[in-house]
Amino acid sequence: MASSQGVSAPENNLSKEVSILQTWSGDYPVAQLERLPVGQSQSSVGFVGDEATFAAVWEAFKPGENVPEVDFSKNIVVFTRNVDFYNRTNIFRVTLKNGVAEVLAMETMSALPIEDWAAMALAVIPRTGVKFIRVGEGQVVVR
Repeated sequence: MASSQGVSAPENNLSKEVSILQTWSGDYPVAQLERLPVGQSQSSVGFVGDEATFAAVWEAFKPGENVPEVDFSKNIVVFTRNVDFYNRTNIFRVTLKNGVAEVLAMETMSALPIEDWAAMALAVIPRTGVKFIRVGEGQVVVR
């Protein structure tokens, strides 16, 4: 008979799908990348964890549109963008394994260089259990 510890340990190593509560896609002005969270302006994947930063990012991302309400005590906003070419992108899945969230996105394929605009996608996900966001081989700490 297996102990409860033996049964639960393998489950902790499994990836689980995280609910995506809202998504947006569009163009983001390269000149406004500094509005992204500190240390993430050059990153292809990252997150926004507070209302003030989200409002600043949204103002550049969807100028003239009201900032969507996000309860940052319960949720975070993850983003993805291509840093090499202008490729439209959509977040279609976020998985969580051992506290590390991985953002999966679909992109169009183009050879157009990024000049004034970068295509970006944002998604609201629950904060529960998310300690890091995977960025390539590295991780960004979620606060």
